[in-house]
Amino acid sequence: MVPTHLLRKIVISKQKSILLVCWLSFFASCSFANENLHSGFDSLLRKHVITIDNGASTQVDYAGFMRDKPLLDDYLSELTKVEQTTFDSWSDNHQLAFLINAYNAHTIALILTEYPDITSIRDLGSFFSSPWKKEIAPLLGEIRTLDDIEHNLIRGDNKYQEPRIHFAVNCASIGCPALREESYTGEKLETQLQGQTERFLADKTRNYVLDDTLYLSKIFSWYGDDFEQGWQGAHSVKAFIGLYSDALGLSEMQANKLISGDMSISFNEYDWRLNDITQ
Repeated sequence: MVPTHLLRKIVISKQKSILLVCWLSFFASCSFANENLHSGFDSLLRKHVITIDNGASTQVDYAGFMRDKPLLDDYLSELTKVEQTTFDSWSDNHQLAFLINAYNAHTIALILTEYPDITSIRDLGSFFSSPWKKEIAPLLGEIRTLDDIEHNLIRGDNKYQEPRIHFAVNCASIGCPALREESYTGEKLETQLQGQTERFLADKTRNYVLDDTLYLSKIFSWYGDDFEQGWQGAHSVKAFIGLYSDALGLSEMQANKLISGDMSISFNEYDWRLNDITQ
């Protein structure tokens, strides 16, 4: 006969095991639900985003998105159903993937409101109003602007401490980093952000070295503070770029000059033309 105190330990051990299995099942189901949420958008991106320049960038088939607008609307509708409490229960990676996808999908939807009679996203604004300040995105209980999604939800308070988001959110312009040909997911976010960063820096039409000057996209000027927050030990734009010297194609001598401060930085003009396949 098993002593009472041993029976009590066995019961407690089994209870803990059952509890652990339940928690694991819960998180697995949450992860699956989160990834599945973006499957419709993923299909649209794979269908209507075209890789160009040997993989350095992409163009968007907005005419194709227009034909599939009901599917895009369905996806945006699914995003509106996500409540704040549900969002808060997700990991940072799942939250960030959700917000990046929301920004990109709503940007495409905004372009479609005037397509094909549009040559730039800036055509959707005026002297007194910005397209990024239009209240177009029902998200997490509020009607939000693109600026609100990017600057408050994604960048606000440096919650996610992730400067590479600037190579993931897409402003529908040629000067932007490539719109990725797939949706972002919490499970793959690190790999996706790393790939987007390397891809953008390797694009010689946007970032390159000439003599002793490093010419960079204006993204690094507009959001310089985000690259000075200490991500991977980088406290400056130059230090951040130094982490990706291989992607940028810097020689060892050029990389040393950059790190030592002997290489100056200049920022290229931004190309605001629509990143349409007709361009």
